[in-house]
Amino acid sequence: MKAFSRRALFACFACGSAHLGLQATPAGAQGAGPGWSPPASAQRCPSRWGPNDRRGSMNLLTPDRIRNAASMIREGRKIEMGHVLAQNMPFFGTRRFDVHQKQVFMNPQANRRGSNEEVVISEIGQVGTQFDGFPHQTIGNEVYNCVDLPSIMSRTGFTQMGIETVGTIMTRGVLIDVAGAKGVQTLPDTYEITVADLEQALNRQRVELREGDAMIINTGWGHLWGRENARYVAGCPGIGVAAAEWLIAKNPMLLGADNWPVEVAPSKTMPNASLPVHQIALVVNGVHLLENMNLAEIVASGKNEFCFMMQPLRAQGFSGSTVSPAALF
Repeated sequence: MKAFSRRALFACFACGSAHLGLQATPAGAQGAGPGWSPPASAQRCPSRWGPNDRRGSMNLLTPDRIRNAASMIREGRKIEMGHVLAQNMPFFGTRRFDVHQKQVFMNPQANRRGSNEEVVISEIGQVGTQFDGFPHQTIGNEVYNCVDLPSIMSRTGFTQMGIETVGTIMTRGVLIDVAGAKGVQTLPDTYEITVADLEQALNRQRVELREGDAMIINTGWGHLWGRENARYVAGCPGIGVAAAEWLIAKNPMLLGADNWPVEVAPSKTMPNASLPVHQIALVVNGVHLLENMNLAEIVASGKNEFCFMMQPLRAQGFSGSTVSPAALF
């Protein structure tokens, strides 16, 4: 089934909480239906790239897009968009990042060369600024393109679609500053970003989205990182189902945000659904998610378009990767 017909399956009435003067777009304005549920296998597969595809939106990473992204580097400046891995990060459940520094030895030669290193105990794929691979999420026992999850699982990692298959990403990055468009540093807790909110931000910035873009949303939630960790993980503002479908219809290479799931949590319009945008992006459409970004500096710079560059860990069979994305311009 083609991408257009798959996208037509999704609908959501979008509403938001009135807080600090922010109102989400009413349901009728989005033209949405009564809700969303995962489409059946026959409705979402094969993917737009065929039944054997395992790369999803990374098929958009073409030589032309890499060259066009490189042409955006004119000043020779770089802004890091990833948080530093540290033990004061917010964590979910049993995720952890424990660092143990050790002095390995002092060499006996006259120049007294000492050696130091670290032992790290961590779920390295899903801590800090993190990039979600396709095996990270399922609809039932199926991952992207209706691949049976047990068929690609092994004791040492996934045998297909591991994060090592993604490789270096270089494309046009676009910042969608929703918080800035609303005139606040941070959107209210659990504020659901609507299509109208995205359009407002893009019109304010005079930026258009293009196929193959890294589409990055600023909610301002990243200001809580390492400061109010309990609040950070309790919920967050982010895109709802309708906004996610609107962005995915523009064929992004990835969707990113400065919150932990990219989407709003918990869902305001779908309280009985668990992170539905994760399924829509990763499982149904094969679009990667980039979470926990550090966007304060890029927002302050006023740069809305840039060369986006990121390399996931070449960790065989991983469901995701801690990453350090950068904006180059």
